[in-house]
Formats: sequence, structure tokens, C-alpha cells
Amino acid sequence: MIIQPVVNIAEICAQKGVEHAVLSPGSRCAPLTIAFARHANFTVRTISDERAAAFIALGIAQTTGKPTVLVCTSGTAALNYAPAVAEAYFQQVPLLILTADRPPEWIDQLDGQTIRQHNVFGQHIKQSYTFPVDFTHPDAVWHSERMVSEALNEAAEFPAGPVHINVPLREPFYPGQQEELTYNNQVKIIEEEQPAFMLSAAQALKLQEEILKYRKVLVLARHDQKDEALLQAIQAFADTTGAVIVGDIISNTHHLPSAVRHQDVIFANPNQELLAALQPDLLITFGKSIISKSLKLYLRKYKAAAQWHLQPAGQVADTFQSLTKIIRCSPHSFFAAMAGSVKSAGTFAAAWAGANKAADAFLKHYTAQANYSELPIVARVLQQLPQHSNLHLANSMSVRYANIVGLSPGQQVHVYANRGTSGIDGSTSTAVGCALTSPGITTLITGDLAFFYDRNGLWHNYLPQNLRIVLLNNHAGGIFRLIDGPKQQPELEPYFETHQALNAENTARDFKMQYTPVYTLSELEQALSDFFKAEAGAGILEIFTDSTTNAQAFESYRKAVRNLKLL
Repeated sequence: MIIQPVVNIAEICAQKGVEHAVLSPGSRCAPLTIAFARHANFTVRTISDERAAAFIALGIAQTTGKPTVLVCTSGTAALNYAPAVAEAYFQQVPLLILTADRPPEWIDQLDGQTIRQHNVFGQHIKQSYTFPVDFTHPDAVWHSERMVSEALNEAAEFPAGPVHINVPLREPFYPGQQEELTYNNQVKIIEEEQPAFMLSAAQALKLQEEILKYRKVLVLARHDQKDEALLQAIQAFADTTGAVIVGDIISNTHHLPSAVRHQDVIFANPNQELLAALQPDLLITFGKSIISKSLKLYLRKYKAAAQWHLQPAGQVADTFQSLTKIIRCSPHSFFAAMAGSVKSAGTFAAAWAGANKAADAFLKHYTAQANYSELPIVARVLQQLPQHSNLHLANSMSVRYANIVGLSPGQQVHVYANRGTSGIDGSTSTAVGCALTSPGITTLITGDLAFFYDRNGLWHNYLPQNLRIVLLNNHAGGIFRLIDGPKQQPELEPYFETHQALNAENTARDFKMQYTPVYTLSELEQALSDFFKAEAGAGILEIFTDSTTNAQAFESYRKAVRNLKLL
């Protein structure tokens, strides 16, 4: 017999608006599995590999903006959630993690599938709870129901993130043959009204007076979801103040016509006169991480006199060593209130616009004329992305190439990347989760090590037909040939680059995906139009390149950038 408070976990989740649950098979977790599987309000999927399951849940939660439930059995199953839990924590994505466990008296007693699961995710979790074991007293039922509501509220509260409930369970785990599960719709529910995080009139007036001290205002948009209302507010602020907007591809500001998108080219240029002209006196930031190392180093060397960071709640990082003010409000509220509050120097905006225009022209010409290598390949793929689609970028060189090239303002593409921890371990699984909950095409651009590391992201019965994987296979960890340090070492090939001989043809066959190999630019251009057709179904476009050739081509690109006239 399954105890009613465990069944009620599913009911509370349903009443709190949770729609998706990702389960992994196990016996100890059977009561939780059955409770979610039999509930009519959930889309339930079973993913055998817990690491892949957790990243798929991450992708679902990224896309829907709602907490996704994860359920696994006891023991090392929970540990396999850890990479995705850490990514969700730093990326501020809501997850509710339910781990089945042995009852406390059997911990450290050499019982099977038993580890120390209390607070198993350490400091990479917003909150960790332990579900009651004994429900003989009615207060225990009250406690259990209160706990689930609190956990879901915590997961969704800004900054959102993962929350863990460890659920110790005693046998029996399965209902009897004639036993029916009943869901108690009178369970205790605690709702939490989220604050609007608006600037007060007094705060806005004070900031409007303060900002008048600055003539060169730079807005840096960092890793964030696409938000149309926010983009409109930022554009209005820039239009009425002359402020400059800069954003990596993962900031989703490429939709703004005036946004600077080619900072990687601009700050790879050694022109000291240009670098001095681009230095802001006020830096306004919001969002999470940035990709561009050159921009990060520039802002640390050419520090703004002041940096204002917009964030409603939570810890704030001093990434550029120039933080002077934390403004506790939503970015939308700030930009809406501050439109027209200052007039930035025209020469400052003109310097940025001129440099970005020259960088854009250079990239279009360079990638159109360059020989077959990864940078021009990625440029062609980005140009062909379908409108109203999703783009997932794996870590290592995939996200860096895409950030160099960028997307044009007219491309209606929502960009995602696991830049919370910047690992390669769940790129495919996260894209799968996105595709499962998105109507349009979801494209993943990934490298061979990231792809083969996460093949189990495809090992399930829910392969989304709108998934497209662009696989850059150079048979090695090619990034180590491109960055200073490892490329100068005699151990480069055996210990850093790590040659591998696999291709994705067997993977595509195993999971019934369309497969297209590419070896030349003409083959690529011919393949792309068919690859992105809606009726083509799930597919892998595997683009083979040579790691040494890529390194030589990228060095030629760097040399061309250094010689580029941007001023």
C-alpha cells in the first residue's frame, strides 16, 4: 500500500501548476513514479539515464519557465543528477528534485543502493528537505504537505533554481492488484505572490538625478531568456538617451537593431585609440554570465567609473571589478523608468556603432570567402536557421564560434546555452528537453566530444521530430588547439586534445534519426535547406573537419582581425 502523503506530492504539484515530470526507473521510487504516472495533469516521461534525465528536465524548465519534477531511486541515481542541478542553480532554472531513499535506520548499514542522501547536492541547491517517514501523528501529514508547497515556492521565487526533497520510503512500494490510488484534492496549498520588483517613484527620481553625472553609458546584457517587453524597454532607453547596448548571443538582444553584437572582433583589435574611445563612464549590467573573454578583459582593464547592476534579489557578482551600485528591481522596471533621463555623448555611441558596423562587414566578407573550416561553417548554419525557432549552443567552441558570428536583428531565434557551469555534459539532453516542449524547430550546434559524451540524451522513447543536431566533428577536443596554454605543450595531442575516431552514423541509425555527412562547403549549403524543413524529422548533420586545419584557419582569422581598421 502506498501511503497517502506520498500520493499527495503529485496532487500538490498539480495544483501548483506543474505540468511535466521526468522519471527514471527504480523500485525504491515506485510510489512516487506511480503517483505521477497515474495523475491526469502531468506529461510524464521515463528516461533511464539519470544524468540525461536531469538535463532533459532542465531543458523543459528553461523553455516553459515552470518547475519540472525529477524522480529517481535511491543511491548513486541521485548523484547522477548533480551536473544538471548545478547548472540549474547557476542558470536560475526551477526544478523540483524528488529522490527516493532508505529510511534513516538503514543508512550506513551496508544495505543495497544506500548512500548518504541528506543534503546530497551540497551548496548547489536552493533548499533541501527531508520528507517525513512516520505519519502516525496528524502533524506529520501537515508537515509533508506544507513542505511540498514551500519547495515549489522556493524553486520559482527569484532567483529561481533547483529544490530537493529526499523521500525515505519503507516497503511495500507497490499498490495491491485491486488497490486504486486516490488523490486528495483537499491537500494544503500555500501560494506565494511574486513581487513585481518595481522601482518606486522616489528611487527612480534619485537614479535619474545620479545618472546625469555620466556621459558615456554602456548597457551590457548578459545571459538571459528572450523577453520582448524588456527588449522594447531597453531600445526605448537607448533611443532616448544615446546609451550603447552590447550583448553576447546568449543575451538574446540580437533582435535589437542598434545592439552591438561583434564585441569579440572589436576587442581582439589592438588599436589603443579605439579602445580608449569605447570606455564607458557608467556600465549598466543585468543578467548572468557572458561568453566573450575579450569583452570581459576589456571591461576589467578599461574600467567604468561606476557600474550599476540590476537584479531583483540574490547574490551579485563583481565580474568586472567595477561594481558600485546594486539596484534591486527588474531590468524592465529600470529601463522603463529611466528612458530619457540622460543624454549620452554622441561621439561615444558613434564610436561603438562604427566599430560594430566595420566588424559586421568584415565577418560577412571573411566567412563568405574563407576556406572550409569551423568558423565559416557555423556562419552558414546560423544564416539558415528557421524563423521562430530555438538554438541551443553546446559549450567549448560551438558557443564561441556562434558568439563571434552572431545572429542578425531580423532572425527570430531564441538562444539557449548551458553557461551556468559551462560544461559539455548535458548539451544534447537539454536541447531535447527544449524540443519536447516547443512547437518550432530546435537546433543544437555541438562538437564531437560534447555530442558523444551525452548520447544518452537520445536514449529514450520520446525523440522529438523537431530536433536538429549540427555536429562539428573534428575527432578531437579542438578548443585546446585554439587557446593559449595547451597548444604550446608537447602533451597537447595525447592528454588535452584527446583524439577520438567515432562518427554519428550509428547513433543516428540507433535512434532512427535522419543522417547527413558533410565534407565540403558546397555539400553543407546543399544539405542545409532540406535539413531544416519541418517535414524532415529529427536529424543529425555531421560536418567533418580537421582539428589542425581548424587551428590554422582560426589563427588566420585572428591575424585578419588584428589588422582590421575599426576606427
